[in-house]
Amino acid sequence: MSRYESVIVEIAEGIGTITLNRPEKLNAFAGRMRQEIAQAVRAMAEDAAARVIVITGAGRAFCAGADIGYMQELTERNDVDGFRALVEAGREVVTTIRATAKPVVASLNGPAAGGGANLALSCDLRIASDKATIGQTFNRIGLHPDWGGTFFLPRLVGVAKALELIFSAEMVPAEEALRIGLVNRVVPHERLAAETHAVAVMLAAKPPLGLALAKRAVYASDAAGLSEMLDVELEHQLACFQSEDAREGLHAFLEKRAPRFRGR
Repeated sequence: MSRYESVIVEIAEGIGTITLNRPEKLNAFAGRMRQEIAQAVRAMAEDAAARVIVITGAGRAFCAGADIGYMQELTERNDVDGFRALVEAGREVVTTIRATAKPVVASLNGPAAGGGANLALSCDLRIASDKATIGQTFNRIGLHPDWGGTFFLPRLVGVAKALELIFSAEMVPAEEALRIGLVNRVVPHERLAAETHAVAVMLAAKPPLGLALAKRAVYASDAAGLSEMLDVELEHQLACFQSEDAREGLHAFLEKRAPRFRGR
């Protein structure tokens, strides 16, 4: 934890938690925060103690996106290189999240705006407080979506709805976000931590190889045809078939007990 200035990193019960920790600024990105998120995800991806990763925010927001004060400074001095570095750091975060073999869950404790919204969309699952909101707020300050928004959004809600959300730049309430497919579930605000923990515990108990290969296959299907995906499924099934976890799963089913998957 001492390596990080803007995030808190914890691992317990097979769950790695990354908490964005600038609550006084609604967890807006600043300094090395973007790099620290990517670094923390990579570290957890390599740590056998973490079988699932949760990303959330401290205080009353998930993430307000860019630090507007710093963005204004860049604009005033026309610092194109500095701005490019910010956008590229966002690329590093979302590609790192998608590349990790472990499930990544966003726990939306409050507003997720701009890059903060797309940080959430880059995760595999999203659990939202009933007080959360999410929005593509970029054009409110004359900018264009980044952090993969133009990739993630149409795949979740369709092209027309994605354009509506980007054009309007409105913050979408949690229940509406659930209805259109931006989040997986909405829970009472006071139950968010407990419900997120329950989902993470469930995922941590699953066979890691099966989840990792399924995640890889589902995302690969974006650019593949049916025949190619059938080949991928065969390859993945054979890898799972030869694992100790598959033997454990079959034995547990026949013995009418809960399986104990060990990631082997």
